[in-house]
Amino acid sequence: MKKYTKCLLMIGFIWVGSGMVSCKKYLDRDPEAIVSAESAFKDFRSFQGYTEELYNCIPDFTNRYWTNSFNWGEDEIQSTVQNFHFVNKIDNGDFWGWQREFDGWGAGFMDNAGANTNNDRFTKGLYPLAWYGIRKANLGLENLNLMVNATPEERDLIKGQLLFFRGWFHFMLIQYFGGLPYIDKVLPSDEPFRLPRLKYQECAAKAALDLRQAADLLPINWDNTTAGIQTLGKNQLRINKIMALGYLGKNYLWAASPLMNFESTGSKTYNAELSKKAAAAFAELLKLTESGAAPHKLLPFNQYSTNFYTMGQNFALPGGTEAIFSGPYWGAHGSTYGTAKQYTPAIVGADALVFAPTANYVNYYGMKNGLPIANSATADPSGSGYDPQSPWRDRDPRFYNDIIYDGVKVVQGTLAANMEAHRYANLFTSGSYRDDRSGSRTGYLMFKFVPRTANNFDQGWNYGQNLNIKVPYMRLADIYLMYAEAAATGYESATATTDGFGKSAVDAINVIRDRAGVGRVAAQFLGSTTEFMKEVRRERAVELAFEGHRFNDLRRWRLLAEVPYTLKTAAEFDRAATLNPAADTKLNKVVNYRERVILQRPFTEKHYWLPLKRADVNMYKEFAQNPGW
Repeated sequence: MKKYTKCLLMIGFIWVGSGMVSCKKYLDRDPEAIVSAESAFKDFRSFQGYTEELYNCIPDFTNRYWTNSFNWGEDEIQSTVQNFHFVNKIDNGDFWGWQREFDGWGAGFMDNAGANTNNDRFTKGLYPLAWYGIRKANLGLENLNLMVNATPEERDLIKGQLLFFRGWFHFMLIQYFGGLPYIDKVLPSDEPFRLPRLKYQECAAKAALDLRQAADLLPINWDNTTAGIQTLGKNQLRINKIMALGYLGKNYLWAASPLMNFESTGSKTYNAELSKKAAAAFAELLKLTESGAAPHKLLPFNQYSTNFYTMGQNFALPGGTEAIFSGPYWGAHGSTYGTAKQYTPAIVGADALVFAPTANYVNYYGMKNGLPIANSATADPSGSGYDPQSPWRDRDPRFYNDIIYDGVKVVQGTLAANMEAHRYANLFTSGSYRDDRSGSRTGYLMFKFVPRTANNFDQGWNYGQNLNIKVPYMRLADIYLMYAEAAATGYESATATTDGFGKSAVDAINVIRDRAGVGRVAAQFLGSTTEFMKEVRRERAVELAFEGHRFNDLRRWRLLAEVPYTLKTAAEFDRAATLNPAADTKLNKVVNYRERVILQRPFTEKHYWLPLKRADVNMYKEFAQNPGW
């Protein structure tokens, strides 16, 4: 097995060394690739060893570099001390920045010089690893007949994993680039690569076949299988039925969405039939979780942070019962070197590079009664109850969990006398936490993924604190929200249900709101799908805030290039009185509250898709560049 894997990897290294930089190098089969195949694939242990490498093709977007940019919508803005992260390039309309050729620091998770399947998080790039993973999955599927010494269960486990990865890697690519060739066989190295780009929905249909079959073959829980008993208690990240169903539904919903439907059919609306298929897949998953047949369930709100980080638990993997899909984690202490420090302003932090939430995005966190804020500068006494003179009062509880606002206590422990003035977040205009270069540019900080002790004085990121940060690719709350969107757009009603599942679209939204203690969706949003979708989009913005979803959501809804989604703003205000540390910060009053536009992103139609690599589009004319690039 070791000999075979080494040979397989050497092929990739030879291609890289020869200067070939296109996706083709990861798809070709060299004659050496079948050396010792009978030995490599003969039984479950050997074949699973081969399959395990596919897990190392999943980038850890949370911790890919020292500091990490994975929120590219209108949700987040970076301090100006550096400009190498992709979010800065996107803000300038430069989408070439995802490619390593335009990323001199090698900081992004989208690309890398090669398809490295080692245990080094810094070497992972989605684009090369996806193509490599597709080839590897195809090679395994082609050799399933050599698995002669195996039980039916073991065959299903291997085949299910390979099919999942083939579908997942294709999905991850097409969501950024649009329709691509769907590679479902091993491509011989001595034949020209001429496969044309498919339409998005054509590609998604093929991915759906793989993901559906994977869901049918895989168990809910590997611990309950004979093969899985060998690794009992260590199967948390292994591909299972719930993961396959989750991505089956997501693949269908993305294909149904306005951007993808427009690319495929010319219609800028949802594709109702694909939305129905998405809803059915999500319903199948939710029936398993709600019945207890699957171990997944929403974490209680007082354990909400476990979705994203653990502390004092010997670097335990975050996610709890809510995480559905997360990749491997390389080096438990890795996140504390950078990710843990990228949200704290330099005045009390350890790094001048700070990612902060935009004021326009914080506005999506509405009121505790469940109503949205219509205008952050205008009082709404007869509606939501929002008051710009008391902008932190009676807000959605997730606001207090995720966002640091003016007056919140940041440093918990001892401070020198000359630093005492910085114990509390001075986020008012000209406050000490406000600094374009090394602090908040917006009047807010984001602490969703770090404890309040993540500062230079409490040292919450110290090794002894065992802080481990990892944002999942998919969690159960997302499934409920995607189900709501799919059911509503498939059946044109907020109260629509899917056969065999009792919850309606609005019921699914309310499950998430009930967990957080937020008011349910108001009747005024239930009269039409158009009105209901406003709350669906807002709920996704809040519940999934800063988890890397917003950019793709805005793209697939065809809103990315539309105002106000092109704007990033700051909150400007003065304190109405001197800060009283003994008072409830939620009740603090401000004056002169207003929003200031920091930047407007220069997006046009071409920005709905990322540009492909020039080396790839120059291979042959059928592999065309995305429009405008």
